[in-house]
Amino acid sequence: MATFLYKLGRLAFRRRWLMALLWVVIFVGAGLAASSAPTPPADTFSMPGTESQKAFDLLEKKFPDASADGASARVVVRAPAGEKISAPAQKDQVSALIAQLKKSPQVVSVSDPFTTKAVSKDGSTAYAIATYEVPATKVDDRAHDALDDALAKARADGLTAEAGGDAVKIDAAVSGKGEQIGILISALVLILTFGSVIAAGMPLLTALIGVGVGISAITALGSTLGLSGTTSTLAMMLGLAVGIDYALFIVSRYRSELTEGRDRADAAGRAVGTAGSAVIFAGLTVIVALAGLAVVNVPMLTKMGLAAAGTVAIAVLIALTLVPALLGFAPVKVLRRRDRARFSGKPLSERRQRKAAKRAEKDARRKPNLGSRWAGYVLRHPVAVLLLAVVGLGAVAVPAASLELGLPGEGTMAPDTTQRKAYDMLSESFGAGFNGPLMITVEGKDAAVAAGTIGKELAEQSGVATVTPATVNEAGDTAILNVVPATGPTDGATEDLVRHLRSLSDGFQADTGAEVLVTGQTAMFIDFSKTLDDALLPYLALVVGLAFLLLMVVFRSVLVPLKAALGFLLSVAAALGAVVAVFQWGWLADVFGIDQPSPIMSTMPIFMIGVVFGLAMDYEVFLVTRMREAYVHGARPDEAVVTGFRYSGRVVAAAAAIMISVFSGFIVENNDFVKMIGFGLAVAVLFDAFIVRMTIVPALFALLGKGAWWLPRWLDRLLPNLDIEGEKLSRTAPAGRVAPPRRERELVD
Repeated sequence: MATFLYKLGRLAFRRRWLMALLWVVIFVGAGLAASSAPTPPADTFSMPGTESQKAFDLLEKKFPDASADGASARVVVRAPAGEKISAPAQKDQVSALIAQLKKSPQVVSVSDPFTTKAVSKDGSTAYAIATYEVPATKVDDRAHDALDDALAKARADGLTAEAGGDAVKIDAAVSGKGEQIGILISALVLILTFGSVIAAGMPLLTALIGVGVGISAITALGSTLGLSGTTSTLAMMLGLAVGIDYALFIVSRYRSELTEGRDRADAAGRAVGTAGSAVIFAGLTVIVALAGLAVVNVPMLTKMGLAAAGTVAIAVLIALTLVPALLGFAPVKVLRRRDRARFSGKPLSERRQRKAAKRAEKDARRKPNLGSRWAGYVLRHPVAVLLLAVVGLGAVAVPAASLELGLPGEGTMAPDTTQRKAYDMLSESFGAGFNGPLMITVEGKDAAVAAGTIGKELAEQSGVATVTPATVNEAGDTAILNVVPATGPTDGATEDLVRHLRSLSDGFQADTGAEVLVTGQTAMFIDFSKTLDDALLPYLALVVGLAFLLLMVVFRSVLVPLKAALGFLLSVAAALGAVVAVFQWGWLADVFGIDQPSPIMSTMPIFMIGVVFGLAMDYEVFLVTRMREAYVHGARPDEAVVTGFRYSGRVVAAAAAIMISVFSGFIVENNDFVKMIGFGLAVAVLFDAFIVRMTIVPALFALLGKGAWWLPRWLDRLLPNLDIEGEKLSRTAPAGRVAPPRRERELVD
């Protein structure tokens, strides 16, 4: 592999105009395809194989008129304290509100609460349903403004008026501020790392090109593959982060090869042949983790994972081809200004020669860099460092034991939003379970009779507040019953009630001959959480298993991949603990702009496992491959660790800082899911890169010694030798590298 990538890097460097033109054509072509593509479909949520989804599919078939996808707004009004909403004055105000809503753009109908008996028992509160002719994603600003005006008029009349439902505007779109903040901080980190604006700009430019191609491709294929607009959020977040990191490693290795005496084309080839091999396997681990989301069997997660995996694959291709091409345009300017004269190819004046000689002598006497010194310290105190790091991460992971999962809804919104106020008003006046009714479908020959019998039995069940009369379709073979629980949608008792009602379905079928299914938003949330719980272990086994095999091929070791996987589990547990402490318990809520502490979103653990595992293996590959490279070239195990940190420690630290800055930028977004994902991934990278990979890993290498690279002979014969370390390049490329083993020995000894 290293030989092939070496040739690819040299080709891209020498044919830079052709390679750059090729990527420009791809970028422009993807942009044109996206601009002419149909509007992406709206978000659809389905869970094949669950009872909730089976019931929804039945309703769509049996009640085609009722399954229209028009948006709705539930307008809740309350009379002033001590008065009734049905009093003449208040009733006139409610009628005026309904009349104004009927005149609003895109509104089809508005129910009258006094006709539909949507008035609370105490007579203080009522609600009306406004139905729109378009889905929630197509409700325009005129309709939103008209609803806001109607609510404001009712409030001016003395009523308390709020609204919930999917037709109410939610300011939770991704604004782009997160990307801008991440790019700005990444630019500063790159400039500090490279000491060159040109070198810092290359990773940013190539990452933006990769994200542009990936997002444009997602948009262009949106209508064909059913990719909604939100599918690209994860792809944008990951594509930007890994795109910068992968290019960073290629540019850094090129600079290293150039300063060790390689000519420019050879340095570009060797950079792609060595660091490029690490980029490929690091990218493969991320792609495996993201594509593995398909085992969850939730189409929305599968699409998000595959879209993000495609963007990561584009980032890998750009790092291997476009980055060396850009290096060809500025082969010397990527170096620090003080080093450029030595590699410009121009004859130096006598004065500059003396300065260069003094600088070379100074460089030869200089102390090892921070990475080498840190590795040397860890190698001298492995047990103390290991215990401190493990205990520290374990302490941060403690809150994860209190993890509560849920899905976002109006009940978890900020208290000052109209949706949350409407939710609370309905809960207070109509009961805690009113916001989460269960829908019971009854399918049989005489559905009306069966539904009447079943409704009576349901009303007698513990935990059921009310059961509405049955609604029967025209064919008479399917009926719907609405069951209002006595407890709220997120209450554990409601989940127990759903399980209990489903356990009665066999008895109902035996008595009436009708099939009974329990669905509704609350039941679907419960099924969704169970689906994720059931898929978690298979997903973890698949991702870790495949990545373990990949890393075994890369490092030709059993223990190195094993400790990489165990370190990942430790870092992801600590990251989940931090997420629980901040978003669920409310610690530092004001700092991170969290209005309402709430249960952690059900998708969060599986997202973190997938994404963090891929990113964790990135740093493992980039750091340990350089150790492996030194080891196979004859260095002692402890010397190999110091060499790895000498050449890769600073770059890995910079890459991690860039990742953290990119993810942290999304914390400023208003979308709770994006905010939580950004925070979780940022702290996970912080823990994994700086504590696990750069602290625990060298400590374990110090304790294991040569045993870290142990591989059974029979397994060594079975595994393909892909030459990740570039050992064959010594026979296909000019020599010139001078290793500094004495410094490493001094640090170790």
